[in-house]
Amino acid sequence: MGCVPNAAQFLSKHSVVRLTHVYGDTRLLPATVQRIPALHSSGHLVADVHWLRVGETQRDSAPESISRLSVLGQLVIEIVVARSGTMHNHCSNSLPQNSLKTAHIAAMLTLFLATACDRRPHMLLIGPAGGPVVADGHIVLTLPIYFADGRRVDMSTATLSLTAPKGHGNVAFQNNPPALVYHVGVIPGTARVTVHGPEGKNAAVEIKTVMNLRDSFNDGTPDFLRLDSIVDRQGFRRWFTAIAEHQSFAAPLPKEISDCAALLRYSYREAMRRHNAAWARENLGTIPTSNDIAKYEYPYTPLGPRLFRVKQGQFAASDLTDGTFAEFADVKTLVLSNAHLIGVDVHQAQPGDLLFFRQFEQRSPFHSMIFVGPSNYGPGSDWLVYHTGPDGSWPGEIRRVTLASLLNHPDPRWRPVPGNRNFLGVYRWNILREAN
Repeated sequence: MGCVPNAAQFLSKHSVVRLTHVYGDTRLLPATVQRIPALHSSGHLVADVHWLRVGETQRDSAPESISRLSVLGQLVIEIVVARSGTMHNHCSNSLPQNSLKTAHIAAMLTLFLATACDRRPHMLLIGPAGGPVVADGHIVLTLPIYFADGRRVDMSTATLSLTAPKGHGNVAFQNNPPALVYHVGVIPGTARVTVHGPEGKNAAVEIKTVMNLRDSFNDGTPDFLRLDSIVDRQGFRRWFTAIAEHQSFAAPLPKEISDCAALLRYSYREAMRRHNAAWARENLGTIPTSNDIAKYEYPYTPLGPRLFRVKQGQFAASDLTDGTFAEFADVKTLVLSNAHLIGVDVHQAQPGDLLFFRQFEQRSPFHSMIFVGPSNYGPGSDWLVYHTGPDGSWPGEIRRVTLASLLNHPDPRWRPVPGNRNFLGVYRWNILREAN
């Protein structure tokens, strides 16, 4: 379909000429449209240019508005033609209407628009990303890739490059229909994706994201840290428990694990990394059959490595920079500001949940245990691991016990039962919190 109508026929019969631009991308149009007002210089007519997007009533006569236009869809250029004297007093109004040099003007319009149209079919184009989207870690943008003349793009030889902050998002090709698929991450900012397509044609698009400042549960944990999908939650539980349980067999322990809080911090942080073979050799020995978290990876979050809230309260934008989040937190802060109570029935615990105690007689009264559930190292489905903490010159150790044995502990203070005032309950990390 051509983009230039019979301009001479229109000009001979109408005072309003509409030239329909049918290609999707309008980036070549501004230079053409801005030249149309040059028709004024003929002194024989006045041409006011408007643009209209099909399906809308919006008009704008400013050429610069057209230069800013980057929408997909049909574009209509409306040229209002009148005798010079009817609109501009600097032109002669003595010429009769039939003195309009219709053929000459039609030829000029045809030349202006055809120049742009002839160049367009060879362009490789990417559908616009639209306005900024929220960096929530799960929005997916699908942007079509096409030639301006409608030919299908063969993606078999195409490649792409991504320039973006780490954690901004990930991009891949979709073959049918040809498109870019951009999975938005949690880091806000601007990404530039360039497609190196067939026939030596390249195209690029910018994708802008803004910070997600929501705290859906008003518990102080920002939504950009929450694991929204079942797969991510299961992946975290699997890695968190495998890493924690492995420490009961590790010799020596990582230097930072010196008490129960350190075991929680270490296992939590390492569960959020990318777990390749090199990581496994250094940290675990074997790789569990579980997916990594897809939403983000440590330390590429809006908080960087500062994963733990150290002040109670709802999340606010100021928390990003005022010390509300830190890399270190004691066990009381970890549980009360980064987890929520499930109940005092220990049988409600799921893998990765925490059993929380307060032993009033001890110098460090708060203590936590990790419910592993099924072991990664043998039979049984009710395992727990914990660090005893130091005692004088003794550095303490990591112990691995069954829930059944803990329920029958010789010291009643350590039994996780509702009647024990030292047992504060089963807690679950806020990042695993679900609407129900």
